[in-house]
Amino acid sequence: MPRILLIGNGGREHALAETFKRSPQNPQLFTFATAKNPGIFELCEDYFISNNLANFDDLENFAEKIRPDFAIIGPEDPIAKGITNFLQTLNIPCIAPHQVNADLEASKNFTRNLLDKYNIPGNPKYKTFSKKEGIKEFMEALNGNFVVKYDALKGGKGVKVVGDHLNGIKDGYEYACQCIDECGKVVIEEKLIGEEFSLISFVDGENVVDTPAVQDHKRAYENDTGPNTGGMGSYSDTDMKLPFLTEQNIKNAHEINVKVTKAIQEETLVPYKGIMYGGFMVTKNGIKLIEYNIRFGDPEAMNILPILKTDLIEICQAIIKGNLDQIKVEFEKKATVCKYVVPEGYPDQAIKGEKITIDYEKIPKNVKIYFASVDGTKNDLKLCGSRAIGVTGIGENLVEAEKLCEEAIKHIKGPVFHRKDIGTQDLVLKRVKHMKEI
Repeated sequence: MPRILLIGNGGREHALAETFKRSPQNPQLFTFATAKNPGIFELCEDYFISNNLANFDDLENFAEKIRPDFAIIGPEDPIAKGITNFLQTLNIPCIAPHQVNADLEASKNFTRNLLDKYNIPGNPKYKTFSKKEGIKEFMEALNGNFVVKYDALKGGKGVKVVGDHLNGIKDGYEYACQCIDECGKVVIEEKLIGEEFSLISFVDGENVVDTPAVQDHKRAYENDTGPNTGGMGSYSDTDMKLPFLTEQNIKNAHEINVKVTKAIQEETLVPYKGIMYGGFMVTKNGIKLIEYNIRFGDPEAMNILPILKTDLIEICQAIIKGNLDQIKVEFEKKATVCKYVVPEGYPDQAIKGEKITIDYEKIPKNVKIYFASVDGTKNDLKLCGSRAIGVTGIGENLVEAEKLCEEAIKHIKGPVFHRKDIGTQDLVLKRVKHMKEI
């Protein structure tokens, strides 16, 4: 009966908790969180609420009480603050990389330089600036097609793209100066044209095992309009890839993940163990790396984990032991569509404290409901001001999965909205058409 410490309390962590509880090993689950997640709470033996996931005093007290066999960390911030290193001083292995490897997500400059130094394909043209001189000139050299990246963690909101969030070089320069003032550096890159996808891998320091490719949707409103969010929803297809991707696209992205795994160990002298999440773009010039994350995506975890056939505990144990190559990681050949139900006004002026209700009896069988930023109990839910409920439809194909997801959302009532276009045939065909055009 394995004892698992789960750190975090969002929709991604609810999906992790549910997946662990499906294990035939009958695990006991313990959660260290900053708020009560009604779904995770029901699945736990014990649930500790701290003021901060990086409050190591609280974490030590809880860990000594529960004595877990291993820990899994959901969000990136505590990983970047050294939670893996700290837990290992307590002899608790972690499914998350060491702090020294956390710069793969925490520093855009570190990752770009790593790819350059070890001759790994995928970098766009880029430059890092710690002073404001030369920024405008580099933007002009990119013909005004650029991306400005904050060189530290900023909750998924540190990247701004000209034409989407920035209106020309003047706007871009002002944001770049703000980045330097706040974190000391800014990365300016060429704007890539293509289609984004996520390839998330289990990594044991040497072996890299992929999960199905997923496409996330960051913009708040339909047809990819409105402000950026943490992710309004995502979809995966039945064959481990997406309709606009080829087998070679997936193979090339996988090879980048493999090379980065080797390079980061050579660079830091510490093996990378945990989850490696590559955000890629397929362009007319091949696969390009957008960025790396050091944990499961949210919402992507809600696509991947419900169709995982292999025992997640077995996978975690293999990551810890370094023998992922000795187990077979399998997924159901199903399509998934996940849509986030969010408060009215999200993301900039989201309402809080209002009630929402779910008629659970009318939720279709092949739909998962994952709680995120909500308070209360399953039957008495209140909005907390961020993405509230992840709804994942699982079907024989994308059309079926999307219909199931929409049918379930009809039975969630309150001052909320969602992106109805995610996973629809119209939107997917637009992606395919876009790739053919470029």
